[in-house]
Amino acid sequence: MDANSDKGHDHKKLGKELDLFTFSDLVGSGLPLWTPKGTVLRNLLDDFVWELRSKCGYEKVEIPHITKRELYEKSGHWDKFKDDLFRITTREGDEFAMKPMNCPHHTQIYARRPWSYRELPQRYANTTMCYRDEQSGELNGLSRVRAFTQDDAHAFCRESQVKEEFLKVWNIIEEFYSTFGFKPKKIRLSFHDPKHLEKYLGDKGRWKIAEDILRDIAKEKGVETIDGMGEAAFYGPKLDFMAEDAHGRLWQVATIQLDMNMPERFDLTCINEKGEKERIVMIHAAVMGSIERFLSVLIEHLGGAFPLWLSPVQVRVLPVSEKHTAYANEVLAALRAASIRTDVDDANESLGKKIRNAKTEKIPYLLVVGDKEVEAKTVSVESRDHGKQDVASLSDFITKASEEIRSRK
Repeated sequence: MDANSDKGHDHKKLGKELDLFTFSDLVGSGLPLWTPKGTVLRNLLDDFVWELRSKCGYEKVEIPHITKRELYEKSGHWDKFKDDLFRITTREGDEFAMKPMNCPHHTQIYARRPWSYRELPQRYANTTMCYRDEQSGELNGLSRVRAFTQDDAHAFCRESQVKEEFLKVWNIIEEFYSTFGFKPKKIRLSFHDPKHLEKYLGDKGRWKIAEDILRDIAKEKGVETIDGMGEAAFYGPKLDFMAEDAHGRLWQVATIQLDMNMPERFDLTCINEKGEKERIVMIHAAVMGSIERFLSVLIEHLGGAFPLWLSPVQVRVLPVSEKHTAYANEVLAALRAASIRTDVDDANESLGKKIRNAKTEKIPYLLVVGDKEVEAKTVSVESRDHGKQDVASLSDFITKASEEIRSRK
């Protein structure tokens, strides 16, 4: 689905109006630069995904952004993606590449020592930049870029643990997307094309086992499925989550993938109950996919009107005139002390102009302070979503806003 199919909600236009990201000819096409406000968005989304993953036993890892050619030759990525790689040759003549994905690196973290079956699953989470040499004609705002941030995760487990691990990630995906009124409604069974086995790693038997497992999981969940023959990753089948946005457009969002081939290529094992080496399997999972593409969809889905917890500026204080600025700054200090992202518009403009500017920026709450508010130590509250509200004490507003933020309403 083209992220520009609804021009009224074009994420590139909204991103500029809301001052979230920019591009520079000097930096290069397909390389977004994130402003302070956009960086707040990225970090909050990543923190939310991590909060959900950490409850399921994932641990954070970090990896370098370049790697030797040999790693991708062993994983199979070099032959598959060599034309999409940014390559680097060292002064000593060694060939490296900017990483286009993270899974081969994570195999090497797992491979650092032997593991007992009692220690499995091992679960790694890693939000990190990846790089692909996309053709310039394919670049499109945040939807298709050359540098993108994956919220990547891999679970290394026994085949008998696959179903439980898949369902854990499935629950994470449902909770994450439901928060935005964007719950996936369909699952695409992205399987291999048996007529073109040369496109994939491994043999037919291993693919059948993996695809049968995913088909059974989808059936147990009772969701509507879409046939996706030929949409598998080259190393394994996927469950791709399809969600409908506020404009009726269907998007492929999150993905969970079952990989029985890369563990074979890297000889990843555990020691089983008999004291013997047992081949493990690998689960790839991305909740947002890439933060850039997810934000291109979310910005358009919400029309740029982010919920309070996600808004880069949550509250703006509007003094009616210059004589009210001192109290406006007191309100600002109190809100910031409560970890509510707040600014003050003390420009020499009319109150009406300040309100219009704030509405253009889609700020969730406006607090107007004039003579009455200064005298009573209150604030007049206007909500982006619910219009004008009552005058409230500052402490009452802070309590209400903090609860709304905490609950991610």
